[in-house]
Amino acid sequence: MPDNLILIKNALILNPDNDFTDEKRDILIKNDKIAEISEEIIHENADKIIDAAGKILLPGLVNTHTHLSMTLFRGLADDLSLDEWLNDNIWPVEANLNGDYCYIGALLGAIELIKSGTTTFSDMYFYMEDVARAVDESGLRAVLSYGMIDFGDEERRKSEIEENLKLLQNCNNAADGRINVFFGPHSPYTASEELLKEVRKLADECNIGIHIHVSETQKEIEDVTSQKGLRPFEYLDSIGFLGPDVVCAHSVWLNDNEIEIIKKNNVKISHNPCSNMKLASGIAPVSKLLENDICVAIGTDGASSNNNLDLIEELKTASLLQKVSTLDPKAVTSDEALKMGTINGAQALALDDEIGTIEVGKKADLILIDTNNANMVPDSSNLSSNIIYSANGSNVDTTICNGQILMENRKLITLDEEEIYEKAREAIKELKNAL
Repeated sequence: MPDNLILIKNALILNPDNDFTDEKRDILIKNDKIAEISEEIIHENADKIIDAAGKILLPGLVNTHTHLSMTLFRGLADDLSLDEWLNDNIWPVEANLNGDYCYIGALLGAIELIKSGTTTFSDMYFYMEDVARAVDESGLRAVLSYGMIDFGDEERRKSEIEENLKLLQNCNNAADGRINVFFGPHSPYTASEELLKEVRKLADECNIGIHIHVSETQKEIEDVTSQKGLRPFEYLDSIGFLGPDVVCAHSVWLNDNEIEIIKKNNVKISHNPCSNMKLASGIAPVSKLLENDICVAIGTDGASSNNNLDLIEELKTASLLQKVSTLDPKAVTSDEALKMGTINGAQALALDDEIGTIEVGKKADLILIDTNNANMVPDSSNLSSNIIYSANGSNVDTTICNGQILMENRKLITLDEEEIYEKAREAIKELKNAL
């Protein structure tokens, strides 16, 4: 089978690997990898030539915490606290979910990710084999985990672990290697100590990562402290759960001891500023985490608590929120924010050997940002600040993942937008009628 060659000409490359020093270069993609980066590449046999003049080339963005199928719940229960939002609104609707609904919701989310420049996402939810089906069709890269909740029930614990193991067996390394599987215990307040210890043991045996919510709200801190006599990260450390393969979403309410615990265990943090703000959960101490050389990545959370999956908007929010909360305009600079959305995300998901920077030999996960838009003119002397403070997902012109063009000139290639919108609207109507 002949090689598939894509040649990108005249791209202004913004790369975290060289501290975001911009360079105008040509890039040759051979099948799924970056084969060459030079000032000028002439390749008469290229299957596709993209003229990137006037466009900024970035690594594909990495969203480290999503519940993709929850796009179906967008706007369902706004302006509520996490406890009321989850217990009184989300969980009752989720009781009527099935694989087909989650598949359609994941396809709807995949459209939004592709159109706003995300090429890799880490997802925790239910009916994850149906989500994997959507990932396969969309062309995206994903880390999938089944959200395990047992509330101390032994029978449920066994079935939840079995479900995650089944996902591992059936989907790990699927979709041309674009899908990886993690274990997904939901949180310290919904997963028993027995479940958490079993997950730690299985993660070591299977050599895969763990995706978990930790310290999202003050109520969680109070509940866990009341039950265990320790704050969430102290508790997780005491049972030997933490390690460099653990990605903790939210991590809003941290004291200095917990930050030391996170650093000691090389735990990765997925910061979700828009969701934390909307649910009034609080402001994570991201500046302090970065000062301690802790890997902080970015996540949108689900579209029901955000309410969109635009990672560029999320990165701007992350930067501005730290500035206003610390009263320091230098807190989380545009360069730091862009790293959170690229190489930090790749590191969090143990994919930094494959994605996160633009280098020969790495996977061809790339996006082009069109600067010929009102919000991008005049061109900034600092391109990272132009991306973080001026751009949004609608400025993404082209999205490439694993060497496959998923969107070009804002036109989706792999998915039928209108058909998916129609099916999503019908699914939402059916779910609401079932309440």
